[in-house]
Amino acid sequence: MIDKPHDYCGIFGVFDHPDASLLTYYGLHALQHRGQESAGIVTTWFDEEKQRHSMPMHKDFGLVLNVFDDPDILKNALKGRSAIGHNRYSTSGSSKNPTNIQPFRVHYSKGNLAIGHNGNLTNARQLRDRFTEQGILFQSTSDTELILHLISQSRKPTQMEQILDALDQIEGAYCLVILTDDKLVAVRDPNGFRPLALGMINGSYVVASETCAFDISNAEYIRDIEPGEVLVIDREAADRKEPKTYRLQAKTGTGTSQCIFEYVYFSRPDSKIFGENVDKIRRNLGKHLAKEHPLDQIIQKPDSEYRPIVISVPDSSNTAALGYAHENQKMGYDCKYDIGLIRNHYVGRTFISPGQKSRDQKVRTKFNTVRGVLEGRSVIIVDDSIVRGTTSRYLVDMIREANPKEIHFLVSSPPITHPCFYGMDFPDPEELIANRFEKNIDEIAASIGVDSLRYLSAEGLVEAVKESNDSHHNYCTACFTGKYPVPVNFGVEKEENEIV
Repeated sequence: MIDKPHDYCGIFGVFDHPDASLLTYYGLHALQHRGQESAGIVTTWFDEEKQRHSMPMHKDFGLVLNVFDDPDILKNALKGRSAIGHNRYSTSGSSKNPTNIQPFRVHYSKGNLAIGHNGNLTNARQLRDRFTEQGILFQSTSDTELILHLISQSRKPTQMEQILDALDQIEGAYCLVILTDDKLVAVRDPNGFRPLALGMINGSYVVASETCAFDISNAEYIRDIEPGEVLVIDREAADRKEPKTYRLQAKTGTGTSQCIFEYVYFSRPDSKIFGENVDKIRRNLGKHLAKEHPLDQIIQKPDSEYRPIVISVPDSSNTAALGYAHENQKMGYDCKYDIGLIRNHYVGRTFISPGQKSRDQKVRTKFNTVRGVLEGRSVIIVDDSIVRGTTSRYLVDMIREANPKEIHFLVSSPPITHPCFYGMDFPDPEELIANRFEKNIDEIAASIGVDSLRYLSAEGLVEAVKESNDSHHNYCTACFTGKYPVPVNFGVEKEENEIV
């Protein structure tokens, strides 16, 4: 596996559309980068003959294209005009346990209900312990199941009040799509850690983790769902062209804290999240990287014949590298953005290289160098982050084989030093390369085999984002700074009782 952080999940929902399951399928396909372990879709359907509601569901391990490889699943099995879908990468609960594949679906006293969740509940252990003492049985090890128990255990008179009662008891990072027999509910936690957007297609409302899930079906982006907003989409909302909104109150005084790593790495560059285009933000990260670390302070072996080249580690750092090269050119430093690494997009997660078990071979199956671009040149590699440093080392070794004059590595984010408890999967802190070398930049550079290493500062990161996105919301930088905006009740890590 390439050494990068992983996001929790991607979620999608649509209300009252004749092609609900197909739209959800396309939406999940566009959100595949947010989770590759499993995928699932639930629809709601009213059987006129039997005069009852049902929720057909199909989910399994694998990519969206593999899980829904039979057209009959979407055409006939997943009936109904409303649907929710989910791509999963596990941060809580075993990735090998089939009961953890979302969406989750239940039938209880108020009817049918299904849920998909992106994020992590920071009070999951306390809630699980409370339910265990009450004799509640669990079917999964995912914290998402806790929300279903909170809804079903609520003494409130209506289903919507039960949902709001449950939401009032959970803490942490969560975006939710909840499907009932007659409504679609979209929820974003009061701190707004994860993105969630509202759109419309042919008069029907859609919601998704990122707007790229709208573009694939030509849906119109309307707005972001606000932090702490509970959006209820039903027939009345469709008639009056405005969903009903409830507001959740933050349990701490920290205000909003949107995950800044969404801009650095997770989200697709063609998406609009937190009110701004990801591509625009990443270019600005490259611009600020150039201001902090201009070329004249990096190049050790100037060459009158060949300009230094700036290359990216495709694909997530492409636009940051463009921003870095362009800003240097504006400042009068002669350099060229070029393609020095080629990425193979057809390598699956389960790729096995015959006769070769090394990590080096796994990297080579995904990347290859363009020798003619690199040979004899001063090479500036721009990447979005370094986690363990293993992939960075193998990439540098590959580039060295192309015989460049020198290699410098620039990172468009600060050193990652702390774990995330809000839906992002990092290695243990002691495995992070910045911690292994106690943030000694020269030692980290030697470890990955480059002539020099530079990071964007934490201050520069926040400034670059806020300069491009002038919204009133703040950002979570806990993985870089250790400043957690929401108190963490330990126990949100993978559960001890995982079924693997």
